[in-house]
Amino acid sequence: MNYSHLKIGLFIPCYVDQFYPQVGIATLELLEKLGCTVGFPLNQTCCGQPMANSGFEHLTNDCNTLFLNSFSEFDYIVSPSGSCVLHIKDHLKVEGKPGESKAVRKKVYELVEFITDILKIDNIAADFPHRVGLHQGCHGQRGLHLAQMSELNADPFSKPETLLRKVHGLELVELDRKDECCGFGGTFCVSEEAVSVKMGKDRVADHLRHNAEYITGSDMSCLMHLEGILKRRNSEVQVKHIAEILNSAVLATV
Repeated sequence: MNYSHLKIGLFIPCYVDQFYPQVGIATLELLEKLGCTVGFPLNQTCCGQPMANSGFEHLTNDCNTLFLNSFSEFDYIVSPSGSCVLHIKDHLKVEGKPGESKAVRKKVYELVEFITDILKIDNIAADFPHRVGLHQGCHGQRGLHLAQMSELNADPFSKPETLLRKVHGLELVELDRKDECCGFGGTFCVSEEAVSVKMGKDRVADHLRHNAEYITGSDMSCLMHLEGILKRRNSEVQVKHIAEILNSAVLATV
């Protein structure tokens, strides 16, 4: 299906821009292959989440204003980062512009959420013949409801898992604790380094026990944390954002 009539604003978080630009490129290519018209505001910068999470949300006013000015013209705003999207959804407020702020908060989507809930893609002809473990980040799962929380007595679901199961050749490994936090937590990994590292080691160990070749997820910040632990173990297991996997040899969609 063609969604070229929709104007999509691509929001790329700071750490993706600086450390994992291939994730931003994969997101752009994937959206275009799915029939979207995508724009990338060149003056976009940090959404303000690091400051807000550290107790300094009052210093994010300029970030909020820049974000609104950069993205208000688009029909939807899409980002390969659940944590940054959740921050915008919950916290974007520009003084004197309550209506415009609310409108932006309502049209910002994480990539998996957008593909599943807005585009409603039934099939993705991607090819990735590897054993893959899915890390379901806390912001995406508990904030954006991309997957069901195991602590609830409710029917299970996982939007990232559903998309990954459509990828040809991909074998999704079953983890012992599929929705456990990796311990990154933004500045938490600095202020509580020992706890953060131990939590990350536990998550890595779960993937290694099940012979995963790759660990994927929809938040590159979590994957960056796990990647650091893997490298220090001299492990051959790699991390790869879900956008990169869904963009692997995407030929057609239905």
